[in-house]
Amino acid sequence: MSKQLIRNVRQMKKLLSMPTANAAVGSHNNYFTYVNELSHPLPREPPIVSPEEAVACIKSGDTVFAQGAAATPVALLNAMSQHGKCNKLENVTVCHMHTEGPAEYCKPEYEGIFRSNSFFMGGNVRKAVAEGRGDNMHIFLHEIPLLFSKKLVKPDVAFIHVSPPDNHGFCSLGTSVDCVRTALLHSKMIVAQINPNMPRTFGDSIIHKSHFDFAIQVDDKLPQHGTGELSEVEKKIGKLIAENLVKDGATLQMGIGNIPDAVLNSLHNHKDLGIHSEMFANGVVELVRKGCVTNSRKTMHKGRIVGSFLIGNQALYDFVNNNPFIEMLAIDYVNNTSIVKQQPRMTAINSCIEVDLTGQVCSDSIGTRFYSGFGGQVDFIRGAAEALDGLGVPIIAMPSTTNKGQSKIVPMLKPGAGVVTSRAHVHYLVTEHGVASLFGKNVRQRMYELIQVADPKHREALEKAAFERIKVMPSPA
Repeated sequence: MSKQLIRNVRQMKKLLSMPTANAAVGSHNNYFTYVNELSHPLPREPPIVSPEEAVACIKSGDTVFAQGAAATPVALLNAMSQHGKCNKLENVTVCHMHTEGPAEYCKPEYEGIFRSNSFFMGGNVRKAVAEGRGDNMHIFLHEIPLLFSKKLVKPDVAFIHVSPPDNHGFCSLGTSVDCVRTALLHSKMIVAQINPNMPRTFGDSIIHKSHFDFAIQVDDKLPQHGTGELSEVEKKIGKLIAENLVKDGATLQMGIGNIPDAVLNSLHNHKDLGIHSEMFANGVVELVRKGCVTNSRKTMHKGRIVGSFLIGNQALYDFVNNNPFIEMLAIDYVNNTSIVKQQPRMTAINSCIEVDLTGQVCSDSIGTRFYSGFGGQVDFIRGAAEALDGLGVPIIAMPSTTNKGQSKIVPMLKPGAGVVTSRAHVHYLVTEHGVASLFGKNVRQRMYELIQVADPKHREALEKAAFERIKVMPSPA
C-alpha cells in the first residue's frame, strides 16, 4: 500500500508541475511554483496513513529534516528508526535543531543506518556526537535557514508536527517555526504528524494540509519543561538583573532554564515590558496576566509577543494556543541583528559555561566536548549592543561556580573550549556576587571587574593569574 501511495504522490506532483492556463505570458513559472507558498491551497487531499507507511518513502542515502523543540515529531522519528533497521537502510542523515524525545536513531545499534546532524545540539544526541556517531554544526541561529536556501542541506523528506486543519484546511506549525518553513520549501516530500495537542499559533506558522505528501494522526502530549526549584544563587542573579539592568519598557530576549526563570520571577513590579526572543519561558505567562508584559512600547509588532520556537509547561502551551497576542516568526527574521537592534531598550539575557579573565565566553562546549551550539546568543548580544536607541543591554549571566565548587570565571578557557561570544561582545557579566560592567574597559580594568563578581574563595588565585599575564595588578582605574 505504501509504495502505491508514493507512486500516487509522485504522479500528483508531476501533474502539478505542468503549465496552467493561468500562467502569465512570458513567465518561466508554472503551477509547481506553489511550493513557495505553503499557505496556498492545492486541489489535493493528503493521504492519512500509519506511521510505518508514512516513513516508507525514506531510502538509503536520503536526508531527513525533523522539526524540533516541543514540536519534535517523535512518532515519525520512532517509526523511521524501525524502518531503517528492518529494511537495512544505510547512510540516512537526520538534520535538525534541538529536538525532544529519545532520538532512537542515534543509539549505537543504528550506527551506519542513521547519522544525526545537529544545527543546535540537545541532550538526546550529545552522546552520539561525543562517540563519533553524530555531527554538530557551528552556526548562528539566524543563519540556519541559509543552509536550505543555499542548498548546502537538501532534504529529501521533512517531518513536521502540526495542529489539526481548520475549516479551510490550514494547519499550524505550532510551537516551532524557526527554520522549518525554509526547510519545507526545499524538501522533496513533506510528512506531517497531526496532533490535537499542538497549539495553533499565528505568524509564519500557517501551512495548508494539501502540501503534505503523507500525514499521520496522533494524540500525544507535547514534551514539557517545567520550572524547577530555583536555587538561592539563581534567585540572587535574577534579582540583580531585574533591579539593575532591566528598565520599564524594555524588550526582553531570554532562553529557557533556571536563570531566565529567575529573572522573570523578579520582574513583577516592572511595567510595559516587551518580548522579542527566539524562545520564551513559562514565567512570561504570569507577567502577561499581571500586566507587566504589554509590548506597548514596541515600534514593530506593537502589542504582540514575538517568538520563533518554545518549549515549556502545559500552561505555556495553553497560553499560546489560538492567541493572536503571540506571533511565531521565522528565525532569520526574529534573530536578525538589524531587527533586534530596532527594539526599544533591547535587553538580551544569555548564559554560558565559563568566561575567561579577558571576557571570552564559552557557551557550547566543556573543553573539547561539544555540549550544545551557538544558538541565538551572539545574534541578540550584538543586536542589543547595536540598539538604535542607544539603550540596549547585552547580558551574560551565570553562577560564579560549578556544582563542584570550581570557578566559572577562569584565567584561561579549558583547552579546546570554543569562544561563542568574543571579549568585545560582552558588556555585562552577572553572577550572584554582582554585575561586572565590561564595555569600554581596558584589559586591566575588565579583569578587575570580573574578579569582583567571582566567588570570593577564588579571587586571590584569579588576581595572581591576572598579574602573571598582564604584569600589573587588575584595578578599576
